Amino acid sequence: MTRPEAVIYDIGNVLIEWNPERFYDSVMPLSDRKRLFASVDLHAMNDAIDKGALFRETIYDTAAQHPEWAPFIQMWHDRWIDMASPVIEGSLTLLRRLRAKGVPVFALSNFGIHSFAYAETQYPFLKEFDRRYISGHMNVIKPDPQIYAMVEADCAIAPQKLLFTDDRADNIAAAAARGWQTHRFTGPQRWANILHALGLLSEDEAKI
Repeated sequence: MTRPEAVIYDIGNVLIEWNPERFYDSVMPLSDRKRLFASVDLHAMNDAIDKGALFRETIYDTAAQHPEWAPFIQMWHDRWIDMASPVIEGSLTLLRRLRAKGVPVFALSNFGIHSFAYAETQYPFLKEFDRRYISGHMNVIKPDPQIYAMVEADCAIAPQKLLFTDDRADNIAAAAARGWQTHRFTGPQRWANILHALGLLSEDEAKI
């Protein structure tokens, strides 16, 4: 692989943990959580938000359609920050080390317009990216090839000079199919090792 000209971060499960099932397991019995997720496609609801649908309205409309589960569905909005936490500190450290060396760092994330605006108030580092590609504003989500093409057109960097990390295999595969350099994120240290191997960070800078 050649030395990248820009590094692109996913956000959920790369910079901030995102685990709705874990949250619901903390507020209801496991058997009920499994019934809820089997009865209501909450991830499809979230995909709609990530494509640009309204945040509170979409969730509350879904709750109204499923009165048995309404209070719990509403938590997807009312306690959203409890699902989107905590920060993955090592990954954030690496992001800041890259930027300190003048390496452009972008965000490419499936994220709703209003949920992202709220996340910025809780996680100010979300404003530190050089460019931000947020699906709700783009009306398309990963792994649709269109979203990667939109990034390429906007940043004007050749695909093979982009390095992308994401926790989901399908998102990584879609980026790789366009010629991007990719790394499936499983933890900060492995990510640091990649950044060092590609000459973006020194050996000391890659220590978490």
